Amino acid sequence: MSEQAFRFFSFQGRTRILHLSWVAFFISFLVWFNHAPLMSAIREQFGLSTSEVNTLLLLNVALTIPARILIGMAVDALGPRRVYSLVLVLSGLFCLAFAMAESFAQLAVTRFLLGFVGAGFVVGIRLISEWYPAREVGFAEGIYGGWGNFGAAFAALSLPTVALMFGGDDGWRYAIGSTGVIAILYAGIFYHQVRDTPKGSTYFKPKKGGAMEVTSKGDFLLYSIMNLPLFLALALIVWQLSPARLGLLGDITSLALYGVVLVMAAVQFLRIWQVNGHVFSQPVPEFDRYPFKQVALLNLVYMAAFGSELAVVSMLPLFFLDTFDISPLMAGALGGTFALMNLIARPGGGYIADRFGRKFTTGLMLLGICIGYGLMSRIDGSWPLPMAVALVVVCSLFVQGACGAVYASVPLVKRRLTGQVAGMTGAYGNVGGVAFLVVLAMVTPAQFFLVLGGIAFLILVMVSVFMEEPGPQTSEVMPDGTVRMIEVP
Repeated sequence: MSEQAFRFFSFQGRTRILHLSWVAFFISFLVWFNHAPLMSAIREQFGLSTSEVNTLLLLNVALTIPARILIGMAVDALGPRRVYSLVLVLSGLFCLAFAMAESFAQLAVTRFLLGFVGAGFVVGIRLISEWYPAREVGFAEGIYGGWGNFGAAFAALSLPTVALMFGGDDGWRYAIGSTGVIAILYAGIFYHQVRDTPKGSTYFKPKKGGAMEVTSKGDFLLYSIMNLPLFLALALIVWQLSPARLGLLGDITSLALYGVVLVMAAVQFLRIWQVNGHVFSQPVPEFDRYPFKQVALLNLVYMAAFGSELAVVSMLPLFFLDTFDISPLMAGALGGTFALMNLIARPGGGYIADRFGRKFTTGLMLLGICIGYGLMSRIDGSWPLPMAVALVVVCSLFVQGACGAVYASVPLVKRRLTGQVAGMTGAYGNVGGVAFLVVLAMVTPAQFFLVLGGIAFLILVMVSVFMEEPGPQTSEVMPDGTVRMIEVP
């Protein structure tokens, strides 16, 4: 830990990789949430209804669900350098397309495609785990995730001002488009400056691609069950847009999309069997096993933490605007305070997990989330604005601290599967984001915050009963077939 702390302000070795990585993630989130602080201008120019605004918020997190799974597989197979560069280029192009949209349909399609940029987070998790030892990886991943997540807060704090600088009805377009240009330019920098591993290190790859490896019959069943919410969330998005809800899709289109989700699920479960069916006839050697329940619990915690953050960051600017007598500029800035704490809360959560244990830290953060959202449900127009903002900030400390604790555990599950574990866990964050945004469209903000707190409490109970600390060692099979034991201090 001391080496990392003292060398943080250098730009050499692994610290250089850390800085290049969090900047890439920062740009990813800047692009992903560039619409939230400018939504009032977009709503006014296009004459959007409340349903259409909620649809854009929902579509923004939809594609990230399958994208994080696919990117997790890609990074384990191809390496972080190439994959992150590709994510940034494509996301920059989608961002420019959103800035040039001329109709709600174009806004919706390009916002859906922009969900792809959220998958970039997974790449850095694998990259950082290759450069940092286990005793420091929680803090390093926390810096990566926290400082990168600040991109959402920076968007809220800066883009309304940038839009005003450009001026006119199209100021929001130039503000959003500029973030896409930044993403494309940084992709080139990242590609030329980053290495996948330190010199002489082995980059472990999965034995098979297309699905995560599991190591027992029980884990096969649990992995299959944990895949279901990923596709149910996609079906939930279709339902929300169908004639049964918002009516933005026709009956035939809705049925066709349900069919696409069903086919995707069938292909995924077939691939799970192809990769892992052997566990029913040929037991996996003891040294190569890992408990998948750890992955399942991390998925659920991240759903409660990052999933709620996605939903709350998306709705807070309008919540402050509608609850208090303030300007859209002020509402955007105050809405960004929730993500602002990522600068210290994620690294803090990772650091506490490194020092005092993953299970203890995760439980502590979930308890804070329960209490924080319960109190936020009481906010109304009679509250002093500074008190409401202070409560939001304190709640966000626990939400993002939980995210840091989760990704202090992810790299310690199984080294060669780190990208896939990070991808599935990250996807559950988006499952939560989708589910919570659907809940938001159906209830009042007060009820919405109560739902978030209640779900966090249920997951806290499961963590208390089932979560384990990582063992003292893990193993990986070298390319030559020999087994290497890796210390997990």
